[in-house]
Amino acid sequence: MNYIKTILLSQIPLPFSKIGSWTTLYGNYLSKNHNIDFIVCPKTTNVFEGVKYSYINHTFWHKVQAKILRKYKLEYFSALEKLIVENEKYIIQIVDNFGIVKPLKKYLLSKKIDKQCYIQFFYHGYSPYNYPKLMQDFYNDVDEIILLTKDSYNEHKKQINVIPSYFSILPNGIDIKKFNKISVLEKAKLKNQLKFGDKKVFIWCSQDKPKKGLHLILAVWKRVYKLEKNIILLVIGCDPREEIDGVMFLGKIPNDELPKYYQVSDCYLFPTLCQEGFGLSLIEALHCGNYCIASALGGVPEVLQYGKLGKLIENPHFISEWEEALNDFLEGKFEIPEFPNDLYSSEKWNEGMNRIIEQAKLTLASK
Repeated sequence: MNYIKTILLSQIPLPFSKIGSWTTLYGNYLSKNHNIDFIVCPKTTNVFEGVKYSYINHTFWHKVQAKILRKYKLEYFSALEKLIVENEKYIIQIVDNFGIVKPLKKYLLSKKIDKQCYIQFFYHGYSPYNYPKLMQDFYNDVDEIILLTKDSYNEHKKQINVIPSYFSILPNGIDIKKFNKISVLEKAKLKNQLKFGDKKVFIWCSQDKPKKGLHLILAVWKRVYKLEKNIILLVIGCDPREEIDGVMFLGKIPNDELPKYYQVSDCYLFPTLCQEGFGLSLIEALHCGNYCIASALGGVPEVLQYGKLGKLIENPHFISEWEEALNDFLEGKFEIPEFPNDLYSSEKWNEGMNRIIEQAKLTLASK
């Protein structure tokens, strides 16, 4: 099946220098043993070796056609057309770009090459997209949907009446060589180096959006800190705010520096207030030796193996439940979980991606 090629259709230039979960995963994958042949994306200064690029050029004519003729995403298809060879077959991968699916299907049909192509859609959310008028077309237009958790698949089955597309599950993965637990002695040294002494260190790390629940944790913190002063909360990912006793706002930390803050911490707080797709930072903190306290929303319960790998807050909007969980932790009412060293590793993700591509090739070859 070597004649079947895989094309990654990306709205982001790859490699991507900034922090991003899926771009980081693909960056790791494309530097190892991978099955991607082509990348369609905006112009980039660096490239992955062994991959052929076709760059997106968004011209004035493309803008005119989109505005007047309602022909969208034509710049992607101009780049794609340079790669398609008659009578060859292609797997086309799309990551979270819902808006390109329908125009892509129309393009493939117009060129009479839809039977040559197999569309894989990687969805990093949890619940199905909330576009009722477009949803059935979406499931008809893609051949396979790859989700982060089995619970997300169950949610799709509940909400969508008819799903003709195939499904696969590919959990996120992290670099376990970078995110790993250090010894008790090394941790004590790191705490002294960062001037935390013998304090219990809590950490929150996310984007500064209301749905990520930082405001909730800060409200809880003020209650807990009144009774326990030998603690500190590290807040990473948001701009500094007004001073709060026992809280250090560290701002945005480069990805390469994140491990030491996880490693120096004792308890990771993940108070998401949305249906989280996976929670990659949960796994980073877990592998660095943190006890995790997290909202029981979206894919989080499955990621933490329904409480085996951490404490799940069943009613995350209730401050009292978080307060009780933090106090239980400070009183030692918890156990650091044991789990396989390669759990949710980037190596496992790479293996899973290759397996998914190979299965798609088998399906496409039979068409």
